[in-house]
Amino acid sequence: MSLIVMKFGGSSVGSTERMQRVARRIADYREAGHDVVVVVSAMGDTTDDLIDQSKLLNPNPPAREMDMLLTVGEQISVALLSMTIDALGYKAKSFTGWQAGISTEAVHGKARITDIQPRRIFDALESGHAVIVAGFQGATDEGEITTLGRGGSDTTAVALAAAIQADVCEIYTDVDGIYSTDPRVVKCARKLGEISYDEMLELANLGAAVLHPRAVEYAKNYNVKLVVRSSFTQNEGTSVKEEAVMEQGMVVRGIAYDKNVARISILGVEDIPGVLAQVFGALATSGIDVDIIVQSGTQDGKADFAFTVSLTDKDKAIAVVESIRGEVPYREVTSEENLVKVSIVGAGMVSNPGVAAKMFKAIYDLGISIKMVTTSEIRLSVIIAAEPAQDVVRALHTAYGLDTAEQAFVGGPQDRR
Repeated sequence: MSLIVMKFGGSSVGSTERMQRVARRIADYREAGHDVVVVVSAMGDTTDDLIDQSKLLNPNPPAREMDMLLTVGEQISVALLSMTIDALGYKAKSFTGWQAGISTEAVHGKARITDIQPRRIFDALESGHAVIVAGFQGATDEGEITTLGRGGSDTTAVALAAAIQADVCEIYTDVDGIYSTDPRVVKCARKLGEISYDEMLELANLGAAVLHPRAVEYAKNYNVKLVVRSSFTQNEGTSVKEEAVMEQGMVVRGIAYDKNVARISILGVEDIPGVLAQVFGALATSGIDVDIIVQSGTQDGKADFAFTVSLTDKDKAIAVVESIRGEVPYREVTSEENLVKVSIVGAGMVSNPGVAAKMFKAIYDLGISIKMVTTSEIRLSVIIAAEPAQDVVRALHTAYGLDTAEQAFVGGPQDRR
């Protein structure tokens, strides 16, 4: 008998029929003798609908009240799923995040889990119940309700799996595993049997939306075995683990792309010690994550440098740069949108020469200019214009021998929470 954590996203429970399918899968595990803890997101478009309603009443609602509102979606899901399992003749008990013992920091909208006290979960398991927990939420030590931000239900599931020492944490979505790239873009994408935490973390950070980076990071830190599989089929999924078996010839394991990119250039900056520390220190203080940084050569004591941020942070980043112009004089600041970051990832890249050259050649053959480049031991990313991004992904997928004869399985709208 195993202790299994299962996570189902919004599309997996988005209708009565899908809710019943999920309940049947849980019942099958219970019938096989397994203990089950299930983490569930809000049904379908519930969260988006709640946000739309709030904006009609208040365009800038207080963050605390938004958390009060948005946690309702998951509470509806857990109650309905518990009722559905009960209708199949199995005991189930639903919990909100705070009832399940999830404590968070006092940040509304994107809180981090600080502790889990799963006493009530263990009590329910011992009394023969399947435990159904609302994802995406917790509470502070003062009892304030909080939400965990994008990918919060994935993080809830992995954190619970670590806290209760589950044998495995299964993440159910609309695709039946981790693919070499987005199967909606490349129909012949390759499903991976295994992938390492480090490779998956890179792909998640680079735009692959099947798992949230925080959840992967949590799994790596606490050695939680993850399996990504489909809620629509019984197909074997992809295992995410410390060391993954390398498939022969697969130097590159995955290709990701991220459209949420903007480039900011600061031109004519005094080339003196400490300038970069001042600029990026100010951005960090404002909570802005900076990705790629490139500095050009110095001329007449002046230098130009550029960096990328998320598109949603672009205006805020420009305002920060303009606010420190008195301390860091420069000629002008410019920005560019309609960009995409395309990345290749693979643990085998570090010991195989020519990987970068093949990427640059494939992009050159499409007549596309590369604007920025960044690398690590297992990842190479380029910034290009957004319009040809999918063509680039397809070309790279073919160039690295990742195409298969089979079409990838996609079951419906992708779960992102």
